[in-house]
Amino acid sequence: MADLNQIQAETPDRTNRGSLRELALFFLRLGITAFGGPAAHIAIMEDELVRRRKWLSREKFLDLLGASNLIPGPSSSELAIHIGYLRAGWSGLFVGGLCFIFPAAFLVGGIAWAYVRFGHLPAVAALLYGVKPVVIAVILQALWGLGRTAVKSWILAIAGVLCVLLTFAQVNVLLILFGTGAILACIHALSRDRKGNQATGALTFISVWHGARTGLARIFPWASATGAAAVIPGMWPLFLVFLRIGSIVFGSGYVLLAFLRADLVVHRAWVTDAQLVDAVAIGQVTPGPVFTTATFLGYLLRGPVGALVATVGIFLPAFILVAVSGPLIPLLRRSATAGAFLDGVNVASLAMMAAVSYQLGRSAIVDWLTIGLAIASAVLLLRFRINSAWLVLGGAAIGIAVRLVRGG
Repeated sequence: MADLNQIQAETPDRTNRGSLRELALFFLRLGITAFGGPAAHIAIMEDELVRRRKWLSREKFLDLLGASNLIPGPSSSELAIHIGYLRAGWSGLFVGGLCFIFPAAFLVGGIAWAYVRFGHLPAVAALLYGVKPVVIAVILQALWGLGRTAVKSWILAIAGVLCVLLTFAQVNVLLILFGTGAILACIHALSRDRKGNQATGALTFISVWHGARTGLARIFPWASATGAAAVIPGMWPLFLVFLRIGSIVFGSGYVLLAFLRADLVVHRAWVTDAQLVDAVAIGQVTPGPVFTTATFLGYLLRGPVGALVATVGIFLPAFILVAVSGPLIPLLRRSATAGAFLDGVNVASLAMMAAVSYQLGRSAIVDWLTIGLAIASAVLLLRFRINSAWLVLGGAAIGIAVRLVRGG
């Protein structure tokens, strides 16, 4: 019981509190400027919050990243929610997540209105032409910094290389994450004297269960109120479909596409394949979480209220899961074997991020200008520590200018 009290004393409710206003302003800005998908979002958070503002250590950031990858839902949104909780307690948990999600959902809702009215997607190719090379540089900078912290031994280095290869081989994301963590935990357990570990393990499981019950008790009243307020007659099936998807989907936007197609195209015939592909494309090319694809689809199906219902449904599980798992992360670090498991998950997460950055790079760096943009961005980030948000905006401006010049 003393151990549980000590853990509760270390939660952000009592220590390490930050300004809710500062938290809200950062994640609102991130939600407006964070192009490039989850890998880019994570890289920008690391640059701004670890290197510049020093809100948390690189080790803690890695732990939160690993925990976000272990639960279903949008990993970058869950990382924002985790950071909000760490920075400002339960209020920060909601503020961080909502401020990151809201700008993207609002933008996607506006695009969905234009899509319904005009029957086609707004042109975004010019903007992305300049943004993508910058995003690649931002991701590589984050990988360099996080990798130096995560790879603590030659065993972890080998594990990282193997995880990159497994990712390219399209092995299941969960298998890579849990498998790497489990193997490294076993190696650690076998290399040490395990005397007394059974008692420690029992205490850990009791603590985890206690923390889970506490987290669920705090979060479920809010979740129930939000769901009930958003749902109107005819909206309940829409809400439940997106709630279920948000509760089970791991991995990239392409995994999300498979689940959405099975539910909305094949089983229910609510949308066509063409509409679904357009929705996923909008979710990927707009700033903020890729899961705002749900906002677009909700608008197509039920208008503005449908967009709200679908958005709440798909993101609600992320808040619940982070609320339950967030307070438990310190428990993992208290156990040496559990810490080894988390080290393995962290390395696997970075390996998958590296594989994604390679795939993004192939589509982003297509000519001499984009090569120059990527190199210049890397120099400005590493040598002059320029804020990555300004670089993204600069890349967007260059892309638009190039389109105007070439179009002329």
